[in-house]
Amino acid sequence: MSGFDETFDWVVVGSGAGSMVSALVMREAGHAVAILEKTPYVGGTTAKSGGVMWIPNNRFIRADEPDESAEKAISYLDAVCEDLPGSNHEKRLAYVSQAPRMLDFLIGQGVELERGSNYWPDYYDDAPGGCSTSRSVTARYFNLKELGPWEKKLRPGFLPFPTKLDDGMKTAFRAKSKAYAKIYRRSVLRTILGKLTFKNWAAAGAALQGRMLKASLAAGVDVRTDTPVRQLIVEQGKVTGVIAEANGQARRIGARLGVLVNAGGFAQNQALRDKYMPGTRAGWSQTPEGDTGEMHVELERVGGVLAQMDQMVGYQMTRAPGWEAMYVKPPAQSLTGKPGAILVDQSGVRYLNEGGSYELYCQSMIERNRTVPAIPSWALFDQRYVEDYQVAYQNLKPATITRWQEAGYLKSAPTIEGLADQIGVDPATLRATVDRWNTMVDKGVDEDFGRGKREYDKWLGDPFLGGNPALGKLAKGPFHAVDVVPGDVSTYGGVIVDAEARVLTADGAPIAGLYACGVTTASVMGGVYPGAGASIGPSMTFGYIAARHAAGLGNQP
Repeated sequence: MSGFDETFDWVVVGSGAGSMVSALVMREAGHAVAILEKTPYVGGTTAKSGGVMWIPNNRFIRADEPDESAEKAISYLDAVCEDLPGSNHEKRLAYVSQAPRMLDFLIGQGVELERGSNYWPDYYDDAPGGCSTSRSVTARYFNLKELGPWEKKLRPGFLPFPTKLDDGMKTAFRAKSKAYAKIYRRSVLRTILGKLTFKNWAAAGAALQGRMLKASLAAGVDVRTDTPVRQLIVEQGKVTGVIAEANGQARRIGARLGVLVNAGGFAQNQALRDKYMPGTRAGWSQTPEGDTGEMHVELERVGGVLAQMDQMVGYQMTRAPGWEAMYVKPPAQSLTGKPGAILVDQSGVRYLNEGGSYELYCQSMIERNRTVPAIPSWALFDQRYVEDYQVAYQNLKPATITRWQEAGYLKSAPTIEGLADQIGVDPATLRATVDRWNTMVDKGVDEDFGRGKREYDKWLGDPFLGGNPALGKLAKGPFHAVDVVPGDVSTYGGVIVDAEARVLTADGAPIAGLYACGVTTASVMGGVYPGAGASIGPSMTFGYIAARHAAGLGNQP
C-alpha cells in the first residue's frame, strides 16, 4: 500500500460493542487496530441502552439448564425469523454457533459478564425451541473510574447505579415486595458508599461498554474520538483503508487486513427515514446524535446492497411533558404491558397485543396507521393503575396529574364515555372496546390478540397480581389516556453481509477487505426481534466472526 498517512492491520468504523469485540480478537492475534469514532463519545447506542445480549446456548444458561442447546436455538430462530436478504438459515446458524464462543472469548479477556436474569423469556417463547427462562446476558456493574482519563469519553448510560439491570427493573415493585425493597435499599447503600469512596458506578449498556473499552485500551487498541470516516478507499476492487477527518484535516488510513464498518444505523436522519420508513420520526428515537447513516450511503457507493431498510427496532414511547429534552425518552412498553391498561387507535378500537415484542408492537402501529389513524394511539388506564404503577417514570400523584392535564398530555374523565370525548373518539365504540376487554379479563383469556399467553407478556405484567399477571380490568374511575408513538432504539436495515460478515455486491460476491456488523447491516434476525438483546448480540458476534475471518483464524461451526 502507498500514499497512506498511517497504516493499521484492522480499521474499525464506529465504537459499538461489535467494534471492540473485533478489536480484541485482532489484538490477541498480534495485529494493530484502530477504532475511529465520529462523535466525542465511545460506546455508540449500546452504551446508552440496556446493554443486553441475546446469546443462546451460553455458558450461564447451560450451567442452570443442561437441556439448552444450539439445536434448540436454531430451531427457534428458523421458526420465528423471516428469510430476507439479510437473513437465512446459514447466517442464523453462524450466529448460533459463534455467539457462545464470542462470549467465552470476552470473558477470557477479563470482561465480566453474567446471566441477565433467570426469568427474561424469549419474545416468542411458545415457538419451537423458544426459551421461557432467559438466554440474555448482561455485564456486571462497573466503576467508570477504572477508565482513568477515558471515563469522560464513554457515552453516558441511563442507570448510574451499582445494580444488576434485572434488579433495577424489579425495584418498580418495591412497595409490593420485601425482597424487592431489600434490593432497592442495597443499591441505594452501594451508591452512597460509592460516592464516599470516589467511585462512579454504571450498569446496563454503559457497564458493558465501559468494560469493553477498558479491555480494548489494555490490549493496545488505538481508540480515537472525533474522527469521522468520510470515505472508503478502494484499490483494484479491494477496500484498503479509509479517509477520516481529524482536527479538520483529512487523513488516509490504511488497513492491511480489512475494514469493519459498525457505524450504527440512520435513526437520526429524517430524510432517510422519510425515504425508507415514512411516518416515523427521528425525534422519537432513543439513539445518540451520531446515528445518521452516512456509512450506509458510503457502503452502497462502493458496491454494497442495502436491504430491509423499512425496519427498525421499535420501542414505543409516550410524549410526556419535557420528553424532547430527556436523555432516555419515556417508554410505553411497561405502561401498556401492565394489567389495567390497553391501547386503542384513533377510532377507539384495540388492535394489538400490548405486551410482547416491542419491535412487533411498533410495526403493528405503523401497519395499522395505513388504514386507520393510529399514530399516535392512546394508552388507556384506570385509577387503580394510577395507584399501583408509574407512567413516564412518574408516580401519578395529584400534583403530577394536574400538571400533566394542564399541559394537555394526560386526558382524564370520570367515565369511559367522558374519556372518549377527551381523546376525540366515538363514545359507544370506546365503551364497547373496554367492555369486551373487561369480559375477556374475567375469562382470563385475551381472545382477540393473545395477551398473557406467552411468558414474556407475563414478565411485563405484575407478578404480585393474582391470576394472569398481564391482564387487568379498566373498572375504577376516573379513567385516563396518554398518547403512544412508534419510537425506536435503532434502525434495523443496512448492507447485506454473508455468514463471515463480508459485505456483498448485487451479484452476491464479497467485496475484498470490507466487513460490516450491527445495525449497519440488514439484520440476521430478518425483521423479527426474538429476545432481549437481539441487536447487540448479533453485532458482537459478527464483529467477532469478521475479525477471525480477516485474521485467518477461521470460523468453524
